[in-house]
Amino acid sequence: MTLEENINYQPRDRVNVSFQPNTIYCGDCRDVLRHFPESCVDLVYLDPPFFSNQKYEIIWGDGYELRAFEDRWKGGIHNYIGWMEERVTECYRVMKPTGTLYLHCDYHADHHLRLMLDRIFGEQNYVSVVYWYYYNKMHDYRKKVWPKATDTILMYVKDRNSDYTFHMIEEKRERPVKQLKRKKVHGKAVNVKDIYGHVVYQIRDTKVVDNVWRISMLQPADRTQRYGYPTQKPEALLERIISASSNPSDIVLDPFCGCGTAIAVAQMLGRRWVGIDVSPTACKLMRRRMLSDRVRARNVKIIGLPQSVEALKKIQPFEFQNWVMDKLHARANPKKTADMGIDGYYLEGTPIQVKQSEGIGRNVVDNFETAIQRREKTKGVIVAFSFGKGAYEEVARAKQESGLEIILKTVEEILEET
Repeated sequence: MTLEENINYQPRDRVNVSFQPNTIYCGDCRDVLRHFPESCVDLVYLDPPFFSNQKYEIIWGDGYELRAFEDRWKGGIHNYIGWMEERVTECYRVMKPTGTLYLHCDYHADHHLRLMLDRIFGEQNYVSVVYWYYYNKMHDYRKKVWPKATDTILMYVKDRNSDYTFHMIEEKRERPVKQLKRKKVHGKAVNVKDIYGHVVYQIRDTKVVDNVWRISMLQPADRTQRYGYPTQKPEALLERIISASSNPSDIVLDPFCGCGTAIAVAQMLGRRWVGIDVSPTACKLMRRRMLSDRVRARNVKIIGLPQSVEALKKIQPFEFQNWVMDKLHARANPKKTADMGIDGYYLEGTPIQVKQSEGIGRNVVDNFETAIQRREKTKGVIVAFSFGKGAYEEVARAKQESGLEIILKTVEEILEET
């Protein structure tokens, strides 16, 4: 079984791109990064699919697009690590000699991923591990296990002996503390004393941030940040990483960009950025986020969106459905089970069915006719790559006998219209 058979989308044509900062790339990050030059990125943040064996299916916050993916890996942990190693190796190649990488993971695979990073970077270039403590998570206390409240973020640099960027961060204490004032004398810390020989105390209301970060998870009510992505991370988490390990105008790369939190924070902090995601739906959402009043990016391009019939045949079914809905200015059906064959609606309520196949026959039209009648509609649209003779005959029969207008629209026609 190949690696491509174990990932959660159908691979598309290789994306032919060149390196352009402040750009979103649609494609497998492994293939996209192979076109980038060496040593062009200052900071890499990876939040890849976890080895969690969970399935996610949601409707984006605007209600128009479906986002579904499975974090499942046929063949187990070894296939997952092999898949990850190919992509992290490309990240390593494009990092500058002073570059830093943060890999976000959880308990399912963090130990395997650290060994993988040791192989790629060399264990001497491991710097630290950060534990993100999301204290506001709801837990299932019925399980016979300590409730999970942390993710792991592994930090590596390309060369530990280089002048890699790291800025110590301080945060405000909940309660100020009284501490002895210290200074260094001949490299040794000693107490500071006043002219009478008494030790001097100081009141500290800040502290240096350690490797346990107490940052809350995003809540459903947080409308300023939430974009409906099931594994979305809070901006505060990325702000800490980007502030600590990059400088203004540095280039921040996120190869698994999702809804674009890392690149949005990079833009707001005055960094340049590159975002990559295999999902056309996610890439379009990222662009909207980057152009929003909150982020205020300008002239954001997406490179690599599917633009041909052959490319559209290869994308995942829900991505194809979203493409159709976008081109028809329609809305995805929020009811994904028992939807009676209706995948979406035009704004005026006309049902749409989407088939990512060719030679659609009489039975599909007949079933769609029943679905239209149950919705008490008189019109509907079926989109597919091609239709057989029986489909057109069934459309004519439905028009003559029931007065139903069923339109058969091919993908090629949609491409010509747009």
